Amino acid sequence: MNRKRALISDTFKVKKRRNGTEKFGADDDGDGPTDVKSTLEYLRTLFPRKLFNDTLPQIVLKHQLYSIHHDKTLVDKEVSKLREQGELLMFQLGFDSDAFGLVFASDYKAKVLAGEEGKVTRAAVEKFLEKAVSSCTDLSFSKDKMLKEFLFTDSEITQLVKSGVLTVRDAGSWWLSIPNSGKFTKYFIQGRKAVLGMVKKSKYSEVMKADIEERPTTSQVKFHMKYHIHDIVGAELVESIPTTSGTLLRFVDS
Repeated sequence: MNRKRALISDTFKVKKRRNGTEKFGADDDGDGPTDVKSTLEYLRTLFPRKLFNDTLPQIVLKHQLYSIHHDKTLVDKEVSKLREQGELLMFQLGFDSDAFGLVFASDYKAKVLAGEEGKVTRAAVEKFLEKAVSSCTDLSFSKDKMLKEFLFTDSEITQLVKSGVLTVRDAGSWWLSIPNSGKFTKYFIQGRKAVLGMVKKSKYSEVMKADIEERPTTSQVKFHMKYHIHDIVGAELVESIPTTSGTLLRFVDS
């Protein structure tokens, strides 16, 4: 594939997961968190809250966890457990079918309710958070389920879409969504392309992770550099290679 086209394509594509405990794409510095929940807590600290005036919950991409934990099957199992316990919510982010956002439920509810202050949609949103979000691990909701199980009216569903907690999936179903997250998606994709470009343009298309982490953000990279590095390593867009001098990031040619 033409590399220019591939770079654009990769921006929207998380490479298919390998199962097992191989170290490809893993952070081998040995200084990362040892359990998945602690890793989520760490990764969310890299989320640029001020960039969005603290109106968005702190979003972690599921594949970013793979940049620290080698065993992807274990990560998936632990994420599922946290979701089943009601601690964690997962979202289909829209720019790629394999890209999932993770947000702590308490953070999501707090930010959603803060954004609903004084709005006519607040009552419907509060009902949705209590009835649907607190008891459901689904990524999407069918009209039948919304009407019969959660007892929403058509008018309330319209209000939920207007508020941004639901987005249309197809006729008669909706994705659970993060209100006002369009700017996050825009900046995330823009930053991913820029950071991948930095690695590709380096000599031999490889760079020391410590060196790129220290680079200042630019107009194209608005997030913490580490946020993007965990993204491109976890998505296997670069290979993470331990060396005596530290971790080396090598561009993966498609």
